[in-house]
Amino acid sequence: MKKLIPVLIVAAFMIVANSAYAQPRRNVLDGAYVQENNPQRRVKEWPYLREADVLWKKRVWEEIDLRQKMNYPLLYPLKELKGRKSLWQVIIKGVEDGNLTAYSTGPDGADDEFTYKLEPEQVKALLNIPITVKNYINADEYVLKDTMITREAEDIVGYRLKEDWIFDKQRSQRYVRIIGIAPMVLPRNAEGQLRDPDNPVAVPLFWLYYRECRYVFANWDSFNTVNDAFRGSYDDLFEMRRFSAHVIKEENVYDREIQQYAQGLDALLESERVKKEIFEYEHDLWNY
Repeated sequence: MKKLIPVLIVAAFMIVANSAYAQPRRNVLDGAYVQENNPQRRVKEWPYLREADVLWKKRVWEEIDLRQKMNYPLLYPLKELKGRKSLWQVIIKGVEDGNLTAYSTGPDGADDEFTYKLEPEQVKALLNIPITVKNYINADEYVLKDTMITREAEDIVGYRLKEDWIFDKQRSQRYVRIIGIAPMVLPRNAEGQLRDPDNPVAVPLFWLYYRECRYVFANWDSFNTVNDAFRGSYDDLFEMRRFSAHVIKEENVYDREIQQYAQGLDALLESERVKKEIFEYEHDLWNY
C-alpha cells in the first residue's frame, strides 16, 4: 500500500496538469484591443465617367516584380497566417468559389482582352502541371514516372496590370483605372525545369477583370509595413498605389512591348520616360 501512494500522487499530478493545459484560455487577449473583422466590406465605387469628359487617355501595361521589397505584401504570407492570405491565395480561392472569372491568354499567350472564359477545370489544368521525373534504381538505371506539380504562392513571380490613365476635364483630375490583372509565372518543360534557366521570362498565367476582383480583394487584409493599426485590404493597396511597378508597354502603332526595341538600361529609361510623360501632361495643364 505504501508503494502505491507515490504512484497515485504522480498520476493525480499528471491528470491535473493535463486538464490545466486542455482548458481554453479565458480573459486572454493577443493584443491591446479587440480587432473587428468585417468580411463583407463595401467597395468604394469609382465615380461615373462619361466618354465626353475624357480629355486625354493613355493605356499602359505594367509589371509588379515580387522580388522587390516594396511588393512583399503581395507575396507573403506563403501559407495562411492569422487570417491573412497572399494575393495569389485570395485569387485562387475566388476562382474556386466562383466569385472570380479567369480568362485565357489565347493561343499565342498575348490575348488580354478577356475574350476566352476559362472553366474551373481549365484553370485547374493550368495550376497542376504534368511532368515526367526519373526515379533512379542505381547509378546507371532509372525508370520514368509521371507526376504532377501544383503552382503555389512562391511560384508567382509577379503581376501584370493593364491600365488606363485618364484626365477627366469635368473634375479636372487625372487618375488611373486598372482594367485587368494577371499573375506571372516562369514556364517549365515536361521535366518540371525552367525552359530557359539562363534568361527566364515570365508569362501571364491567365487574366482577371479587375473591376470584378475589387469585390473579392476588399474582404482580405494586406500587410501594412508602416502601421499595424491600419492593415487595409488588397483593394486599398491597389487603389492607393502602394506597390512598385515598371512600364513594359504603352499603346503604340506597332503594338510592341518596350523589350522589343530596347534592352537593359535603355528599357528602364524608356519605362521611366512613359511615366514622366503621364505626370507632365497634367502638370503642364496648370499655370503656377
